[in-house]
Amino acid sequence: MYDPDTTAVVVVDMQNGFCHPDGSLFAPPSESAIEPVTELVARARDAGASVVYTKDTHPEEQFEGNHYYDEFERWGEHVVEGTWDAELHDDLDVRGDDYVVEKHTYDAFYRTGLDGYLDTHGIDDLLICGTLANVCVLHTAGSAGLRDYKPVIVEDALGYIEPDHKEYTVEHADWLFGEVSDLADVAFE
Repeated sequence: MYDPDTTAVVVVDMQNGFCHPDGSLFAPPSESAIEPVTELVARARDAGASVVYTKDTHPEEQFEGNHYYDEFERWGEHVVEGTWDAELHDDLDVRGDDYVVEKHTYDAFYRTGLDGYLDTHGIDDLLICGTLANVCVLHTAGSAGLRDYKPVIVEDALGYIEPDHKEYTVEHADWLFGEVSDLADVAFE
């Protein structure tokens, strides 16, 4: 049972670039995650819990001159700032009182206002879903745990490229820094 006053659903990177067949890094399981993600968000809203969406966005010049970190080299150009690719998928129910975090790395806490938002709103527990399981979901959940939030990965609301990526994420999170839950087991007080 989660207390809606101290719990937020964190929806990671459910953007056109990852979840739409025309997206630059489309993975079919990411599109399949839209339905369970929207169900989790609806339950949280009905209970009065907070909802956070993250958006992975990259200015075109972000990685120019970098010493090592270059997502465009690793993944190709994707979710470029200001493009359709970077927009949240239309099937999500994003509302004006939801907090939307624009991030430029895998970790939604790195150089964003997410920690301040959660702290200001008295949030302790995070129900984390979205895509990609072993990249931005895992790094965001791990970062949350290091900041003393309770990260709970909702395993049947995850997008991924390969099934073993999801399996690794769930096992690693459960073992090292967080908890794992099925959508059916998520309930609010």
